[in-house]
Amino acid sequence: MKLVFISDTHNRHRDIKIPEGDILVHAGDVSSRGIKSEIDSFINWFQSQPHKHKIFIAGNHDFFFEKIVERNVEVKIPNVIYLNDSGCEIEGLNFWGSPVQPEFFNWAFNRKRGKEIKQHWDLIPKNTDILITHGPPYGILDKTTRNELVGCEELVKKVIEIKPKIHAFGHIHEGYGIFKNENTTFINASILNEKYIYTNDPIIIEI
Repeated sequence: MKLVFISDTHNRHRDIKIPEGDILVHAGDVSSRGIKSEIDSFINWFQSQPHKHKIFIAGNHDFFFEKIVERNVEVKIPNVIYLNDSGCEIEGLNFWGSPVQPEFFNWAFNRKRGKEIKQHWDLIPKNTDILITHGPPYGILDKTTRNELVGCEELVKKVIEIKPKIHAFGHIHEGYGIFKNENTTFINASILNEKYIYTNDPIIIEI
């Protein structure tokens, strides 16, 4: 099975050359300002992709989805799976997705480090095969241009505990790439670089 990962497209989705695959995964920041017209444009494009399964989560720019969560409205999109602290099973693989990240200015889905954000990671099932979060775990593909590690400490603890096959994320554009340990393949799939220029290719993983 071929999985294609992208993240942080920020309205540039129509510029991206998406490879063929079975499952297309977007790890958040589909928009720039999080307004409905931007979200509609992304969803129309995402729905049109030929992959059999399409999964996405929101990111810190995607205020539209945060407002929906606040109103406790369920998101249902034809031909697309949207995850928000929730999961799904596809052909024997268990997926879990969450948009939250450690507090970062006044963006969407901010949570305080420590106890508050840990409540979200505690929801992740132990049998998760593919974990999708918007922000990275601490110390893994999370270094900024200022050489600061800004990933989540509580998230890396959870990943070490449950050992998913893949952990995909974005958020820190300059962290783009792949890192592997003995249990997990970590993917920062940010398509745009730190200057919001389209420079990075989608990442393909075969399982």
